Amino acid sequence: MNMQTPDEATLAAAIAWLRARHGEIMATEREALALMDAGDIPGYTAKMHARAESLAALAKDAAPRLAALPEPLRGRLAGALKRFSQSAAMALRLDSVFYMSALLYPDEHKPGEPDNLALFISQLEARGEHFA
Repeated sequence: MNMQTPDEATLAAAIAWLRARHGEIMATEREALALMDAGDIPGYTAKMHARAESLAALAKDAAPRLAALPEPLRGRLAGALKRFSQSAAMALRLDSVFYMSALLYPDEHKPGEPDNLALFISQLEARGEHFA
């Protein structure tokens, strides 16, 4: 039987929420790309804005899920999520669809490779409170 401490259970719940949120973000991206492929540039732009807005709200939306975690874990995790949110907020302020489309992807990203948020979540799952 796998007995989790309350902190481990809280972290596991936060990770599950992050996985679900990531899935929603990636579904919005797939919808945007399908619209672009169909030649619907306004639709693509609207979906990319929605994707960026979801990322921009990530840290704020995660805060209640992190509240029961002990410090310094809560602060480190909140800080990591804030970096994702800040990049998206900047893309929205600039109103740059190109910047919005590049969110989560490193310069050297190749199709089929995981994005930065997926990598972060995987690292959090693997290393728990010791994530880098």
